[in-house]
Amino acid sequence: MSEVLASGREALQRRSWAEALQALTQADQEADLSPSDLELLAEAAWWSGHPDEATQALERAYAGYMQAGDHLSAAAVALRVAELAFRRMSYSIAGGWVARADRLLRDESESVVHAWLEFIHAAEALAHRNDPDDTIVHADRAIALGRKYGSSDVQSIALSFKGAALLKKGRVAEGLALIDEATASATSGELEPKVACDVYCVTIAACSDLADYRRAGEWTDEAERWMQRHAIRGYQGVCRVHRAELKRLRGSWSEAEQEARRACEELERYRLLDAVGFAYYEVGEVRLHMGDLAAAEEAFDRAYEYGRNPQPGLALLLLARGEIDEAARSIVGSLSGGPGESIEDDPLVRGRLLPAQVEIALASDDVETARAATEELENIAREYTSPVWEAAALTARGAVQLQEGDPVAAAGALSRAWRLWRQIDLPYERAKARMLLGQARAAAGERSAARLELRAARSTFERLGATLDVQKFDQLLDVEPVGGVRASDEERHRATRTFMFTDIVTSTDLIGLIGDAAWENLLRWHDRALRADFAEHGGEEVNHTGDGFFVAFDRARDGVECAVAIQRRLAEHRQEHGFAPWVRIGLHTAEATRREDSYLGQGVHAAARVGSLADKEQIVVSAPTLQAAGTLRFQVSELRAVHLKGNSEAVEVATVEWR
Repeated sequence: MSEVLASGREALQRRSWAEALQALTQADQEADLSPSDLELLAEAAWWSGHPDEATQALERAYAGYMQAGDHLSAAAVALRVAELAFRRMSYSIAGGWVARADRLLRDESESVVHAWLEFIHAAEALAHRNDPDDTIVHADRAIALGRKYGSSDVQSIALSFKGAALLKKGRVAEGLALIDEATASATSGELEPKVACDVYCVTIAACSDLADYRRAGEWTDEAERWMQRHAIRGYQGVCRVHRAELKRLRGSWSEAEQEARRACEELERYRLLDAVGFAYYEVGEVRLHMGDLAAAEEAFDRAYEYGRNPQPGLALLLLARGEIDEAARSIVGSLSGGPGESIEDDPLVRGRLLPAQVEIALASDDVETARAATEELENIAREYTSPVWEAAALTARGAVQLQEGDPVAAAGALSRAWRLWRQIDLPYERAKARMLLGQARAAAGERSAARLELRAARSTFERLGATLDVQKFDQLLDVEPVGGVRASDEERHRATRTFMFTDIVTSTDLIGLIGDAAWENLLRWHDRALRADFAEHGGEEVNHTGDGFFVAFDRARDGVECAVAIQRRLAEHRQEHGFAPWVRIGLHTAEATRREDSYLGQGVHAAARVGSLADKEQIVVSAPTLQAAGTLRFQVSELRAVHLKGNSEAVEVATVEWR
C-alpha cells in the first residue's frame, strides 16, 4: 500500500474530506484503486462537494466488483449509485441501478445488503408514491434484516421512514416514538455521517408536517450543530430549507428568503435536487407575502420544475391577481392529487391546502365549498392535536360564519384563533385572523372594538412588509367602510418600527485631537462600516447627521442584532488597528407617521432620547423593543425607569451586553 493511499484513508477517518480527496485522487493516478478504495474516493468526493466525481468512482467500483465476481459488494454499490440518482431526480437511471441490485441479490444468501434494498423500496414508496402502507411493509423487512445482521445504520433510517409513514396514517404517538428512537442513534454518534444526516432530515420534516414548529426549530439547530462538529456539507442546505420555513412563519421574511436562496445554491452543488424545489417554494411564499407577484410566480415555477407541488402558494397567487375561478380550479386540482399522487388519505398534506381553499371559496361566495373544507380541517385538528391546526380551523370557521351572516359566532371563533396564533408566534396568520375579527366586530355593531382590531391587524401587516394585505385592507376601509370604520390619511401612513439612533461620542474632542483631514477619513470609514451593517440587517437609513444615523427597522430583533454587529465591528477594528470611534446606540419601538422618506411623531423623539442615554460602546434599548424582539441571544441588564424629555410617563430601558 502506497504512503499516499494510506494518508488518504487516514484523512477520511478524520473526516478531512478535501485532504482525503486529494490524496486518494493522487493514489488513483499512480495506480488504479481497488473497488473498496474507489468507494472511499467516492465518499471523499461527495462530502467535498463533487457529486459527479463521486458517482463516477462508484460506477468504477461496481465494475471492479463485477469483474472480481463479488456480486454482493457490487449490489451494495449499485444501491448507492441508485440513491445518488434518486437525489438528483434521475429516476429512470435510479430504477435501472435498483433493478441491477435486485437481480444480483436474488442468487446471494441473505445479508445486510438485502436490508438496504428493502429500505430503498421503502424510501421510494414514501417519497415518490406517497404510499405509507407499502413503505411500512418494506421498512419492517429492512429493520428485521438490519437487526439480524447487526446494522444500526439501516435499522435507524428504516425506523425513521416507518415513523414518517405512520404519521401520515394518523398514528402520531407510534410514529413519533420510532422517529425519536432513530434520532437518538444519530445523536449518539453510532451512525455513518450520511445516514445520520438522513435521519435528522426525516425528523425535522416530520415535526414540520405535524406543524410542531418549536420542535422542528430545535432539531434544525441541533442538526446544524452536529454537522458543523463533523465537517458535514451539502446536507446543511436541507437544514436551511427548514430554517427558511421557520423564519418565514415567524415573520422574518428577508432572512427566510436569504436562507432559501443559499439552500438552492448548496443543494444544487451537491445534486440534492429533490430538496431544491422546497427551497424555491419558500422563496415564492416570501415574495407572494411581500406583494412581488412576478418573482413569486417565477419561484413557484422553479419549485414545480424540481418536483415540489407549488401549492397552496400558486392558488393564492392567482387569487391575489383577481383570477378567482382559476385559483379555485388550481386548489381543487391539488386536493384531488396530480398524476401518480394520492393525497386523499394524507391529512397532513391536505391540512396545508384546506385553509387556502376556504379563502378562495369565500372570495367567490362559494360558502358550501368553504364550509366543507372547514369541517375537514376541523377533523384534522381533532386528529392531530396541535395549536397550529386548531388555530387554522378556528380561523376558517370564523371566516365562514362571518360570510354566512353570523358575526357574533364568527367573533368568538376568531378571537380564540388570533390568540392561538399569537401564542405560537405566527404573526402573519395572527394579523389575518384579527382583520377578520375586526370585520366581525363591526358587523355586530361593536365599532370601537372593530377599530382596535383592524388597526392592530394593519400595523402587523405593515411591520411585516405584507404590501398586498395593506393595500387590500385600505381598499376595504375606503371603498366599503366596515361598520363605519374608515382609515384616515394619517392612519394609512402610520407604521410601527424600531428606530435606532447612533452617535459618535466626543466627536468634537476627536477632531481637535487628530485634525480635520484624519477626521474626514475616519468619518468616511465609520459611515461605510455602519451602512454595511444596516444593509445586512434590513435597516432603512432615514437620516444622516454628520457623525450619527437615524435608522428604521421592520423588526425589533433585526435592530438589536444590527446594533451588536456595529459595536463588535468597531471593537474588532480598535483591537486590530489601534483605534476606532466610540459610538453609542439607542433603540426604541413605537408607532410613527411616515412622510415621504422620513418618520414623524412622538415615538421618533422618544427613540432619540433613548439614544442619548447611552454612553460610549453602549446599546440602550427600551422595554417596547425588548418585548417586540422576543428572546435574544445576548444578555440584557435589568430594566430601569427613566424620564425622557417630552414624555409625561416614565419609560423603562435596559442595556444590551454585546461583548
